[in-house]
Amino acid sequence: MHDRKAMMARLADAFIALPGGAGTLEEWFEVVTWAQIGYHEKPCALLNINDYYTPLLELFDHMIEQGFVDQLHKELIIMESDPHELINHIKEL
Repeated sequence: MHDRKAMMARLADAFIALPGGAGTLEEWFEVVTWAQIGYHEKPCALLNINDYYTPLLELFDHMIEQGFVDQLHKELIIMESDPHELINHIKEL
């Protein structure tokens, strides 16, 4: 698993999580964490279809309020509900 994720991270230009389960979140949080600690500067995005990831962003707000996450780390997250808008947002970076 680690080798596959390392290859994905090396070859990817950006990381986009579509709605999914625990495995999707685990992989996405790993690359977001890598961005936070400076391992890469690639975009990390969520495709928020039908507000699927809205509760996750609310959790980030809670973690910020509780002092466990810096606001700058939340700002690493790109989120759009339309796939075309998401790709365009990433291309603009």
